[in-house]
Amino acid sequence: MKKEITYTEYEGYQYPELTLPEQEKVVIGRFGQRHKRYLKKTRRLVYFRLLTSGKLSSYLADVDQQAQEMFETIVDQTKKAQGITEELKAENSMQWVQEMNSIVNMAEEFVNQELIYW
Repeated sequence: MKKEITYTEYEGYQYPELTLPEQEKVVIGRFGQRHKRYLKKTRRLVYFRLLTSGKLSSYLADVDQQAQEMFETIVDQTKKAQGITEELKAENSMQWVQEMNSIVNMAEEFVNQELIYW
């Protein structure tokens, strides 16, 4: 299916009237947004290929979902391995917060390294 291209004249030049294909409306979380910024800044060809094919939104939503699942899995497994429990939270909330912050930071760094900034 060949599409006719129409042109608009502006200040003596002919500009093609191009439109992007419709993309599904999805909510993209923090990991997806981070990956989008990374693509725009360092992988411009990949970004524009996804954008012009209409697949950017679904791709970013998929990356976001994978990253969120990986993040939650890492946090849960690390909490179990280090013995971070609700009892610790009740007994010593400051230590619990410190331990959880450390785990969250480590998990986020791992997800960024593996999925977001490849």
